[in-house]
Amino acid sequence: MGLMNMLALTTLISLLLMLISFWLPQMLPDTEKLSPYECGFDPLGSARLPFSIRFFLVAILFLLFDLEIALLLPTPWAINLTHPLNTLSWASLIIIMLTAGLIYEWKQGGLDWAE
Repeated sequence: MGLMNMLALTTLISLLLMLISFWLPQMLPDTEKLSPYECGFDPLGSARLPFSIRFFLVAILFLLFDLEIALLLPTPWAINLTHPLNTLSWASLIIIMLTAGLIYEWKQGGLDWAE
């Protein structure tokens, strides 16, 4: 019976918060809210300035290294398997490949922000 009470309470709180968030905000937008720029001043230039390709390169490199590190997260638990040396060798190979890629990008100047 405790689980049903907890479920009913959480459902009631969720519905109450949804109703409050729907009815509480001010529904009378003024001219500032209807303008495309809410910061309070008029735009000085075009909002469509192109990004530097370096920005995208650094973002892709960050995603690549972040995903590769996620591959190494189960390594401490995998050490308890029957062949821990196999796990250690694969993890070392991933780290070596990541380090080689980082050194290559560094030498090619891909991590230099200023041009």
